[in-house]
Amino acid sequence: MFLYNRINKEELKDRLQQEPFQRKTISFYKYHYLENPQEFRDELFRDWFPLDCFGRIYVAREGINAQMSVPEHHFEAFLKTLDKYEILTGIPIKYAIEDDGKSFYKLTIKVRPKLVADGLKDGTYDVTNVGKHLSGVEFHNQIGKENTVVVDMRNYYESEIGRFEGAICPEADTFREELEIVTDLLEDKKDKKILLYCTGGIRCEKASAYLKHQGFEDVNQLHGGILEYARQIRSSDLESKFVGKNFVFDERLGESVNGEIISKCHQCGTTCDTHTNCENLGCHILFIQCIECATKHKGCCTPECTDEKTSGLVRTKENRIIFGNSRKFRKSLSLIKAEQEK
Repeated sequence: MFLYNRINKEELKDRLQQEPFQRKTISFYKYHYLENPQEFRDELFRDWFPLDCFGRIYVAREGINAQMSVPEHHFEAFLKTLDKYEILTGIPIKYAIEDDGKSFYKLTIKVRPKLVADGLKDGTYDVTNVGKHLSGVEFHNQIGKENTVVVDMRNYYESEIGRFEGAICPEADTFREELEIVTDLLEDKKDKKILLYCTGGIRCEKASAYLKHQGFEDVNQLHGGILEYARQIRSSDLESKFVGKNFVFDERLGESVNGEIISKCHQCGTTCDTHTNCENLGCHILFIQCIECATKHKGCCTPECTDEKTSGLVRTKENRIIFGNSRKFRKSLSLIKAEQEK
């Protein structure tokens, strides 16, 4: 048995569209020391591939982080595979807010140095000394209270389309950047109650530990992240304090939490929250584009990219670095704004 996918992307996507059954999109994570991450990775592939599980799973010595799509008729069998491993037994599973079953088209399991790259050496801070876990309802009730600060621990392109009311949303493209920026922004707020949130909770585990290491005492985090918050708010019949769309790292790129659209097309400024990748393969930048601009610009982010896609030219690696700036998402914004000002 091959322990990796051997079928091309187009065929896999076509097969997904033709499936006669439904899928469930789920996510879970756990920090847990693994003696042999590669061996664990291979065992998971042997268990999940026969069940037609798809997804993007990262394994490291410090644990596992998974986003998956599981066929409904194999879901019970999938749950039984979790009980085979100490790290996965009883692990909390979060379910997608909006789910069309087309979130992933193949099974990818990778071994990485860390689950969440913080750019720091191991041992710099105690990653197990995390903040207080708040349920969705507890987090909801704390928002807006005096001496309380809400901080979004996601990247800027995520918070741009959806965020909690009054949250601090740093303009960061990576978690490593975010840790530095948040620490600086909160430097004079060490006496405040800090409320951290992210998509599913994994980034807040490290962020809360890092802030406590930096001297913050009242650090709290949304347990289960935005995904669990949305579920609890709906079941409790409460009005969501998260507005807009929750960005997700799969084919959907987002799922609406309260139905509002709070962002705009980066090209024309019309109300829009649809992320896409520039169709010029020499760019492929992530940006927000409405249907009209997608047609007008052939799915590209700038006239330069439209011209290159039309001509079939592919920019060299060196030119990609020079073109715009080195920050992945902000590059698209700077280029688009510059074009609008012409």
